[in-house]
Amino acid sequence: MSRNIVILGAGVTGLTTALLLARDGTNNITVVAKHMPGDYDIEYASPWAGANYLPVAKPGTPSESYERNTWPELARLAQDLPESGIHFQDSVIYRRTKDTGTAVGDWVAELLKEDAWFKDVVPNFRVLAKSDLPEGIDGATGFTSVCINTALYLPWLASQCLKYGVVIQRGIVSHVAEAVKLHHTGRRADMVVNCTGLFSLHLGGVEDKAVYPARGQIVIVRNDPHIMASVSGTDDGPDEATYIMHRAAGGGCILGGCLQKDNWESQVDPNLAIRIMKRAIALCPKLVPEGKGIEALSIIRHGVGLRPMRTGGPRVEKEVIEGVKVVHNYGHGGYGYQTSYGAAQVAKELVDESLPSTLAKL
Repeated sequence: MSRNIVILGAGVTGLTTALLLARDGTNNITVVAKHMPGDYDIEYASPWAGANYLPVAKPGTPSESYERNTWPELARLAQDLPESGIHFQDSVIYRRTKDTGTAVGDWVAELLKEDAWFKDVVPNFRVLAKSDLPEGIDGATGFTSVCINTALYLPWLASQCLKYGVVIQRGIVSHVAEAVKLHHTGRRADMVVNCTGLFSLHLGGVEDKAVYPARGQIVIVRNDPHIMASVSGTDDGPDEATYIMHRAAGGGCILGGCLQKDNWESQVDPNLAIRIMKRAIALCPKLVPEGKGIEALSIIRHGVGLRPMRTGGPRVEKEVIEGVKVVHNYGHGGYGYQTSYGAAQVAKELVDESLPSTLAKL
Protein backbone atom coordinates (compact mmCIF):
# COMPACT_ATOMS: atom_id res chain seq x y z
CA MET A 1 0.00 0.00 0.00
CA SER A 2 1.47 3.35 -1.07
CA ARG A 3 1.79 6.39 1.13
CA ASN A 4 -0.92 8.88 0.17
CA ILE A 5 0.47 12.41 -0.07
CA VAL A 6 -1.20 15.69 -1.05
CA ILE A 7 1.01 18.49 -2.31
CA LEU A 8 -0.40 22.02 -2.22
CA GLY A 9 0.89 24.19 -5.04
CA ALA A 10 1.82 23.60 -8.68
CA GLY A 11 4.64 26.07 -9.08
CA VAL A 12 8.21 24.98 -9.72
CA THR A 13 8.67 24.02 -6.06
CA GLY A 14 5.48 21.98 -5.78
CA LEU A 15 5.91 20.15 -9.08
CA THR A 16 9.58 19.38 -8.46
CA THR A 17 8.76 18.04 -4.99
CA ALA A 18 5.95 15.94 -6.45
CA LEU A 19 8.27 14.55 -9.11
CA LEU A 20 10.96 13.46 -6.67
CA LEU A 21 8.42 11.86 -4.36
CA ALA A 22 6.69 10.10 -7.25
CA ARG A 23 9.95 8.69 -8.61
CA ASP A 24 10.38 6.95 -5.27
CA GLY A 25 7.73 4.42 -6.24
CA THR A 26 6.22 4.16 -2.76
CA ASN A 27 4.17 7.36 -2.82
CA ASN A 28 0.74 8.00 -4.28
CA ILE A 29 0.74 11.73 -5.02
CA THR A 30 -2.05 14.24 -5.58
CA VAL A 31 -1.09 17.82 -6.48
CA VAL A 32 -3.81 20.31 -5.57
CA ALA A 33 -3.47 23.92 -6.74
CA LYS A 34 -5.50 26.97 -7.62
CA HIS A 35 -3.16 27.79 -10.51
CA MET A 36 -1.55 25.41 -13.01
CA PRO A 37 1.11 25.54 -15.73
CA GLY A 38 -0.36 27.57 -18.57
CA ASP A 39 -1.99 30.07 -16.20
CA TYR A 40 -0.73 33.64 -15.88
CA ASP A 41 -1.91 35.17 -12.63
CA ILE A 42 -0.35 37.51 -10.10
CA GLU A 43 -0.89 34.83 -7.43
CA TYR A 44 1.22 32.35 -9.43
CA ALA A 45 4.87 33.38 -9.39
CA SER A 46 6.58 30.60 -11.37
CA PRO A 47 5.53 31.55 -14.95
CA TRP A 48 6.84 35.10 -14.53
CA ALA A 49 10.38 34.10 -13.55
CA GLY A 50 13.28 34.63 -15.97
CA ALA A 51 14.42 31.99 -15.08
CA ASN A 52 18.09 31.15 -14.66
CA TYR A 53 20.85 29.99 -12.32
CA LEU A 54 22.58 32.89 -10.54
CA PRO A 55 23.46 31.75 -6.99
CA VAL A 56 22.73 34.28 -4.26
CA ALA A 57 22.79 32.14 -1.09
CA LYS A 58 25.19 32.88 1.75
CA PRO A 59 27.80 30.16 2.35
CA GLY A 60 26.86 27.66 5.04
CA THR A 61 23.11 28.27 4.81
CA PRO A 62 20.54 25.69 3.75
CA SER A 63 19.96 27.74 0.59
CA GLU A 64 23.58 27.20 -0.41
CA SER A 65 23.04 23.45 -0.35
CA TYR A 66 19.77 23.84 -2.26
CA GLU A 67 21.51 25.84 -5.00
CA ARG A 68 24.58 23.62 -5.03
CA ASN A 69 22.51 20.45 -5.35
CA THR A 70 20.16 21.87 -7.98
CA TRP A 71 22.82 22.80 -10.54
CA PRO A 72 23.70 19.21 -11.60
CA GLU A 73 20.08 18.46 -12.49
CA LEU A 74 19.54 21.70 -14.41
CA ALA A 75 22.79 21.06 -16.30
CA ARG A 76 21.69 17.49 -17.07
CA LEU A 77 18.38 18.70 -18.44
CA ALA A 78 20.07 21.35 -20.58
CA GLN A 79 22.53 18.76 -21.89
CA ASP A 80 20.30 15.76 -22.43
CA LEU A 81 16.65 16.83 -22.52
CA PRO A 82 16.09 19.85 -24.78
CA GLU A 83 12.36 19.23 -24.59
CA SER A 84 12.46 20.55 -21.01
CA GLY A 85 13.08 24.07 -22.35
CA ILE A 86 16.45 24.68 -20.67
CA HIS A 87 19.63 25.74 -22.44
CA PHE A 88 23.14 26.79 -21.47
CA GLN A 89 23.97 30.47 -21.73
CA ASP A 90 27.12 32.41 -20.96
CA SER A 91 26.51 34.84 -18.11
CA VAL A 92 28.35 38.00 -17.07
CA ILE A 93 27.78 39.68 -13.70
CA TYR A 94 28.82 43.35 -13.45
CA ARG A 95 29.60 44.90 -10.06
CA ARG A 96 29.38 48.57 -9.10
CA THR A 97 30.85 49.36 -5.70
CA LYS A 98 28.29 52.11 -5.12
CA ASP A 99 25.46 49.55 -5.11
CA THR A 100 26.67 48.07 -1.81
CA GLY A 101 23.97 48.49 0.83
CA THR A 102 21.08 48.84 -1.63
CA ALA A 103 18.20 46.38 -1.78
CA VAL A 104 19.42 44.86 -5.04
CA GLY A 105 23.12 45.08 -4.16
CA ASP A 106 22.61 43.21 -0.90
CA TRP A 107 20.38 40.61 -2.57
CA VAL A 108 23.12 39.65 -5.04
CA ALA A 109 26.12 40.24 -2.78
CA GLU A 110 27.33 36.62 -2.93
CA LEU A 111 26.79 36.47 -6.68
CA LEU A 112 29.15 39.42 -7.16
CA LYS A 113 32.16 37.99 -5.35
CA GLU A 114 35.28 37.13 -7.31
CA ASP A 115 35.88 34.17 -4.98
CA ALA A 116 32.22 33.10 -4.92
CA TRP A 117 31.46 29.76 -3.23
CA PHE A 118 29.93 28.44 -6.45
CA LYS A 119 33.05 29.03 -8.57
CA ASP A 120 33.73 25.29 -8.49
CA VAL A 121 30.08 24.36 -9.09
CA VAL A 122 29.35 26.09 -12.41
CA PRO A 123 31.50 25.67 -15.53
CA ASN A 124 33.90 28.31 -16.86
CA PHE A 125 33.90 30.60 -13.82
CA ARG A 126 36.26 33.50 -14.46
CA VAL A 127 37.10 37.03 -13.34
CA LEU A 128 36.99 39.55 -16.17
CA ALA A 129 40.02 41.72 -16.81
CA LYS A 130 39.71 45.39 -15.86
CA SER A 131 40.39 46.31 -19.47
CA ASP A 132 37.22 44.45 -20.52
CA LEU A 133 34.89 46.34 -18.19
CA PRO A 134 32.40 48.95 -19.43
CA GLU A 135 32.55 52.46 -18.06
CA GLY A 136 31.20 52.72 -14.53
CA ILE A 137 31.78 49.05 -13.72
CA ASP A 138 34.24 48.17 -10.94
CA GLY A 139 34.48 44.43 -11.49
CA ALA A 140 32.85 41.48 -13.22
CA THR A 141 32.76 37.71 -13.28
CA GLY A 142 31.43 35.27 -15.83
CA PHE A 143 30.40 31.62 -15.98
CA THR A 144 28.19 29.20 -17.87
CA SER A 145 24.63 29.32 -16.56
CA VAL A 146 21.28 28.10 -17.84
CA CYS A 147 18.17 29.95 -18.89
CA ILE A 148 14.79 28.27 -18.51
CA ASN A 149 11.79 28.84 -20.75
CA THR A 150 9.13 28.64 -18.05
CA ALA A 151 6.34 28.34 -20.63
CA LEU A 152 7.87 25.00 -21.65
CA TYR A 153 9.50 23.86 -18.43
CA LEU A 154 6.47 24.04 -16.12
CA PRO A 155 4.29 21.91 -18.45
CA TRP A 156 7.24 19.56 -18.92
CA LEU A 157 7.54 19.19 -15.13
CA ALA A 158 3.81 18.49 -14.94
CA SER A 159 4.10 15.89 -17.70
CA GLN A 160 6.94 14.16 -15.86
CA CYS A 161 4.76 14.03 -12.75
CA LEU A 162 1.95 12.45 -14.77
CA LYS A 163 4.42 9.93 -16.17
CA TYR A 164 5.10 8.73 -12.64
CA GLY A 165 1.44 8.51 -11.70
CA VAL A 166 0.87 11.87 -10.03
CA VAL A 167 -2.71 13.14 -10.19
CA ILE A 168 -2.93 16.90 -10.69
CA GLN A 169 -6.18 18.68 -9.90
CA ARG A 170 -7.45 22.16 -9.22
CA GLY A 171 -8.57 23.11 -5.76
CA ILE A 172 -8.54 25.88 -3.19
CA VAL A 173 -7.99 25.40 0.53
CA SER A 174 -8.19 27.95 3.30
CA HIS A 175 -6.47 25.77 5.92
CA VAL A 176 -3.57 23.39 5.38
CA ALA A 177 -5.33 20.61 7.30
CA GLU A 178 -8.17 20.57 4.75
CA ALA A 179 -5.78 19.07 2.22
CA VAL A 180 -5.83 15.63 3.87
CA LYS A 181 -9.34 15.18 2.45
CA LEU A 182 -8.33 16.01 -1.12
CA HIS A 183 -6.36 12.92 -2.11
CA HIS A 184 -7.62 11.55 -5.40
CA THR A 185 -8.25 8.09 -3.92
CA GLY A 186 -10.87 9.51 -1.60
CA ARG A 187 -8.88 8.27 1.37
CA ARG A 188 -7.34 10.50 3.99
CA ALA A 189 -3.83 11.54 3.06
CA ASP A 190 -0.94 10.42 5.26
CA MET A 191 0.95 13.66 4.67
CA VAL A 192 0.49 17.17 3.29
CA VAL A 193 3.38 19.01 1.64
CA ASN A 194 2.89 22.77 1.63
CA CYS A 195 4.44 24.41 -1.44
CA THR A 196 2.09 27.40 -1.62
CA GLY A 197 4.78 30.09 -1.82
CA LEU A 198 3.46 33.55 -1.04
CA PHE A 199 0.07 32.12 -0.02
CA SER A 200 1.75 30.64 3.07
CA LEU A 201 1.33 34.12 4.52
CA HIS A 202 -2.44 33.61 4.61
CA LEU A 203 -2.88 29.82 4.61
CA GLY A 204 -4.70 28.73 7.75
CA GLY A 205 -2.54 26.70 10.12
CA VAL A 206 0.59 28.28 8.63
CA GLU A 207 0.10 32.07 8.42
CA ASP A 208 3.84 32.67 8.26
CA LYS A 209 4.39 36.38 8.91
CA ALA A 210 7.99 36.09 7.71
CA VAL A 211 6.68 35.74 4.14
CA TYR A 212 6.38 38.86 2.00
CA PRO A 213 6.21 39.78 -1.69
CA ALA A 214 9.07 41.32 -3.64
CA ARG A 215 7.53 42.67 -6.81
CA GLY A 216 9.34 42.14 -10.08
CA GLN A 217 8.58 43.64 -13.47
CA ILE A 218 9.92 42.49 -16.84
CA VAL A 219 9.66 43.19 -20.54
CA ILE A 220 9.84 40.19 -22.89
CA VAL A 221 11.21 41.00 -26.35
CA ARG A 222 12.08 39.12 -29.52
CA ASN A 223 15.54 40.72 -29.78
CA ASP A 224 18.41 38.34 -28.98
CA PRO A 225 21.66 39.68 -27.45
CA HIS A 226 23.23 36.18 -27.34
CA ILE A 227 24.31 36.67 -23.72
CA MET A 228 22.99 36.69 -20.17
CA ALA A 229 24.05 39.78 -18.23
CA SER A 230 23.28 41.38 -14.87
CA VAL A 231 24.35 44.50 -12.97
CA SER A 232 24.47 44.95 -9.20
CA GLY A 233 22.21 47.99 -9.29
CA THR A 234 21.04 51.07 -11.17
CA ASP A 235 21.09 54.85 -10.87
CA ASP A 236 17.29 54.90 -11.14
CA GLY A 237 16.62 53.67 -7.62
CA PRO A 238 17.96 51.26 -4.97
CA ASP A 239 15.26 48.65 -5.67
CA GLU A 240 15.59 48.65 -9.44
CA ALA A 241 17.76 46.17 -11.33
CA THR A 242 19.19 45.47 -14.76
CA TYR A 243 19.32 41.94 -16.13
CA ILE A 244 19.02 40.26 -19.51
CA MET A 245 18.52 36.59 -20.33
CA HIS A 246 17.32 34.77 -23.42
CA ARG A 247 14.95 31.86 -22.93
CA ALA A 248 15.41 28.61 -24.81
CA ALA A 249 13.31 27.52 -27.78
CA GLY A 250 11.86 30.84 -28.87
CA GLY A 251 10.87 31.95 -25.38
CA GLY A 252 12.06 35.50 -25.96
CA CYS A 253 14.52 37.70 -24.16
CA ILE A 254 13.74 38.81 -20.59
CA LEU A 255 14.61 42.41 -19.67
CA GLY A 256 14.33 43.34 -16.00
CA GLY A 257 13.66 44.55 -13.51
CA CYS A 258 13.09 45.53 -9.88
CA LEU A 259 12.93 44.13 -6.35
CA GLN A 260 10.13 46.04 -4.61
CA LYS A 261 9.58 44.73 -1.10
CA ASP A 262 6.00 44.51 0.18
CA ASN A 263 4.62 45.83 -3.11
CA TRP A 264 1.51 43.86 -4.13
CA GLU A 265 0.76 45.86 -7.29
CA SER A 266 -0.13 43.52 -10.15
CA GLN A 267 -0.30 46.08 -12.95
CA VAL A 268 2.63 47.12 -15.13
CA ASP A 269 4.26 50.46 -14.33
CA PRO A 270 4.82 51.98 -17.80
CA ASN A 271 7.50 54.38 -16.58
CA LEU A 272 9.45 51.52 -15.01
CA ALA A 273 9.07 49.56 -18.26
CA ILE A 274 10.73 52.40 -20.18
CA ARG A 275 13.57 52.56 -17.67
CA ILE A 276 14.04 48.80 -17.89
CA MET A 277 14.31 48.89 -21.67
CA LYS A 278 16.69 51.85 -21.71
CA ARG A 279 18.96 50.22 -19.12
CA ALA A 280 18.99 46.94 -21.04
CA ILE A 281 20.12 48.66 -24.24
CA ALA A 282 22.77 50.64 -22.36
CA LEU A 283 24.09 47.39 -20.89
CA CYS A 284 23.88 45.47 -24.16
CA PRO A 285 23.78 47.74 -27.24
CA LYS A 286 23.61 44.66 -29.48
CA LEU A 287 19.98 44.25 -28.46
CA VAL A 288 19.10 46.77 -31.18
CA PRO A 289 20.66 47.98 -34.46
CA GLU A 290 23.44 50.51 -34.02
CA GLY A 291 22.18 53.93 -33.04
CA LYS A 292 18.66 52.71 -32.24
CA GLY A 293 16.80 52.98 -28.95
CA ILE A 294 13.85 51.28 -27.30
CA GLU A 295 11.73 51.82 -30.42
CA ALA A 296 13.78 49.02 -32.00
CA LEU A 297 12.74 46.49 -29.37
CA SER A 298 10.12 44.03 -30.57
CA ILE A 299 7.96 43.62 -27.47
CA ILE A 300 6.16 40.34 -26.84
CA ARG A 301 4.58 41.40 -23.56
CA HIS A 302 5.16 43.05 -20.22
CA GLY A 303 4.93 41.07 -17.00
CA VAL A 304 4.67 41.49 -13.25
CA GLY A 305 5.35 38.78 -10.70
CA LEU A 306 5.49 38.65 -6.92
CA ARG A 307 8.53 36.78 -5.61
CA PRO A 308 7.61 34.74 -2.49
CA MET A 309 10.37 36.05 -0.22
CA ARG A 310 10.82 35.02 3.40
CA THR A 311 12.76 36.71 6.17
CA GLY A 312 15.32 34.20 7.40
CA GLY A 313 15.33 32.25 4.14
CA PRO A 314 13.23 29.42 2.72
CA ARG A 315 11.29 27.16 5.04
CA VAL A 316 11.89 23.46 4.46
CA GLU A 317 10.85 21.66 7.63
CA LYS A 318 8.18 19.44 9.13
CA GLU A 319 5.54 19.89 11.82
CA VAL A 320 2.15 18.58 12.92
CA ILE A 321 -0.81 20.93 12.46
CA GLU A 322 -4.15 19.91 14.03
CA GLY A 323 -3.09 16.28 13.90
CA VAL A 324 -1.95 16.48 10.26
CA LYS A 325 1.65 15.72 9.33
CA VAL A 326 2.93 18.59 7.21
CA VAL A 327 6.20 19.22 5.40
CA HIS A 328 6.80 22.80 4.30
CA ASN A 329 8.77 23.82 1.24
CA TYR A 330 8.25 27.51 0.46
CA GLY A 331 9.76 30.97 0.67
CA HIS A 332 12.32 30.58 -2.12
CA GLY A 333 11.93 34.17 -3.26
CA GLY A 334 13.27 34.99 -6.69
CA TYR A 335 15.37 31.85 -6.88
CA GLY A 336 12.86 29.02 -6.78
CA TYR A 337 14.15 27.41 -9.97
CA GLN A 338 17.77 27.39 -8.86
CA THR A 339 16.87 25.86 -5.48
CA SER A 340 14.16 23.55 -6.78
CA TYR A 341 15.85 20.14 -6.84
CA GLY A 342 18.00 20.66 -3.76
CA ALA A 343 15.06 21.85 -1.65
CA ALA A 344 12.74 19.14 -3.01
CA GLN A 345 15.26 16.47 -2.07
CA VAL A 346 15.31 17.74 1.52
CA ALA A 347 11.51 17.87 1.56
CA LYS A 348 11.43 14.27 0.35
CA GLU A 349 13.79 13.24 3.16
CA LEU A 350 11.48 14.93 5.67
CA VAL A 351 8.49 13.02 4.26
CA ASP A 352 10.41 9.76 4.59
CA GLU A 353 11.28 10.61 8.21
CA SER A 354 7.69 11.52 9.05
CA LEU A 355 5.94 8.49 7.59
CA PRO A 356 6.72 5.03 8.94
CA SER A 357 8.78 2.99 6.52
CA THR A 358 6.45 0.04 7.09
CA LEU A 359 3.51 1.95 5.64
CA ALA A 360 4.60 1.22 2.09
CA LYS A 361 4.88 -2.51 2.89
CA LEU A 362 1.45 -3.06 4.44
